[in-house]
Amino acid sequence: MTRHRKQYGAIVVVLVGLVVLPGSGLAQEQEITGKDGAPMVSVPAGEFTMGGNEAVEEKPVHQVSLDAYYIDKYQVTVEQYAKFLDSTHHAAPPEWKIMNQPSHQKHPVVMVGWSDANTYCHWAEKRLPTEAEWEKAARGTDGRIYPWGNDLPTPLQANYGKKKWDKHASLVPVGTLEGGKSPSGAYDMAGNVWEWTSDWYDKAYYKNSPSENPKGPKRGDFKVLKGGSWHSNPESLHSANRNYSPPGDHHSHYNGFRCAKTP
Repeated sequence: MTRHRKQYGAIVVVLVGLVVLPGSGLAQEQEITGKDGAPMVSVPAGEFTMGGNEAVEEKPVHQVSLDAYYIDKYQVTVEQYAKFLDSTHHAAPPEWKIMNQPSHQKHPVVMVGWSDANTYCHWAEKRLPTEAEWEKAARGTDGRIYPWGNDLPTPLQANYGKKKWDKHASLVPVGTLEGGKSPSGAYDMAGNVWEWTSDWYDKAYYKNSPSENPKGPKRGDFKVLKGGSWHSNPESLHSANRNYSPPGDHHSHYNGFRCAKTP
């Protein structure tokens, strides 16, 4: 079960939309489009502050250095997942007929297990983000608590605090809450749906985790979920929060995902 508890002239034109990778002499596009048609934003290489002080599994707060990567600008939608199902004949999630309605196409897909999310990302020539990649994309490099800063969320920043599932109507279309956009330019990294990451969960992992490109424990019983959901309380939406669920859990209205990609 899931627990419920961020020179000038022509040369300028050439550089628009590019990020220079430190020490590489190469430039990375700020936004690309994945095979699935989803826009992806660039997260440059460098350090960020990971972890928090809200719960024991978030401690200690520590510095992590990551290579550059891309991450989906939005959570994977019902519309995108339908194309994946049509292309692969992968088994549809429970309640798919309810989800796959015209009014729900831009909502995040839910009731997908970790293996479903992982299979989708590989089909799209991407992968699930590591927990560290997810957290950096959500909170940036200035140590903020939430994607927008340090203040508790408002309904203009995140979809949270709802008590009733209401057949998918408790979700909001991805990318509609402009106030919740993260420093990397990703949307809905707080609320709407919890998001699967590639990492196994270990509440003590941060005590000995590597400082460069951590990928989580080698094994475990649960996978890490990040970001909070439509049902979460405001405090649970902080970017360092570490939720977890069995990888085979595909019966949760709270869980969705987004993908990442190595340049």
